[in-house]
Amino acid sequence: MLIKCLSCVYFATYFVYRLELLFPNQKRHTAKMKLKEKALIVLLCVTAICVSWRGYRPCSLPQDKSPCACERCLSEDDLWFMKRFNKSVEPFLSANYNLSEDVFNWWKRLQSEKGNFSTFRQTVDRLFLTVPPSPDLLESSPDRCRTCAVVGNSVNLRRSHYGPLIDFHDVIIRVNTGRIKGYEADVGTRTTHRVMYPESSMDLDNTTHLVLAPFKTVDFEWLTKALTTGFNGRSWFIKIGLKPNSDSQQVMVLNPAFMRYVHDMWLEKKGKYPSTGFLALILALHMCDEVSVFGYGADSDGNWSHYWEKLNNKRLKTGPHPGDTEYRMIQELDDLQELRFYTGF
Repeated sequence: MLIKCLSCVYFATYFVYRLELLFPNQKRHTAKMKLKEKALIVLLCVTAICVSWRGYRPCSLPQDKSPCACERCLSEDDLWFMKRFNKSVEPFLSANYNLSEDVFNWWKRLQSEKGNFSTFRQTVDRLFLTVPPSPDLLESSPDRCRTCAVVGNSVNLRRSHYGPLIDFHDVIIRVNTGRIKGYEADVGTRTTHRVMYPESSMDLDNTTHLVLAPFKTVDFEWLTKALTTGFNGRSWFIKIGLKPNSDSQQVMVLNPAFMRYVHDMWLEKKGKYPSTGFLALILALHMCDEVSVFGYGADSDGNWSHYWEKLNNKRLKTGPHPGDTEYRMIQELDDLQELRFYTGF
């Protein structure tokens, strides 16, 4: 396409040049001016064609290849965004990842963790004897457009009819116990990843990746036992939907260093720690090229109420999480076109 465009420009330029040689001096001026006007029209037409082709392939000088095949990829030009977005941070733990003791000490304060760093490392090592040593992720490519839908649990999903739009995405991330059955028209039918922790776990089928958001060392122990012998620990842990010896290849674990990065860089250290929903949202920015966000935001009373149930505790608000800051961040990302934010009806 570029070669055709440049050929047209060259031909039109050559046509103008040849005008100087076509006419004798005595009548050249008038005739040449008329033909130059026609040549100018040709050049304008060629320019218009080049501009129209530009959306398909660059028409003039070579440009850097886009990092993805989406209509719009995550921008590295916006200073506000790049001040916060750090693609070098690894979202998931792996068998070879060495978490620093400094990050561990930050993480252990989230839930008043009593265990020490050595116990933590031993527990994580045992988990990686059961789950894959590294997560199975679709890498970015100039020839690929990875689309993500992040589906929160806000009451604003009721009667939204977002279901078909959500299902259109490649990756569909849901949070905690977000329901599907009976709400398909509003929330869709598919799930590829579910971010949850033991107290918010639910049954998963063998096509859904369990993404553990760990807040304490016993969460790793819970997952290891759930995948092997079954967990019979504290009564307030909801039993995980995975059966012993089930498909552990579908398991991923959020990196505590990623959780700290979200809290420090995106939430500017506000609140005790990020909500699971906001962790899922920033995770999507690291996994996908194009991100759509559904089901985020408080109700008219300022509470995080769910679309599938009536909230009785009107003083819930947003718990230990900086709900207002999280919401403003999502709005800012939407304004910058780094994601699409669907606010419901």
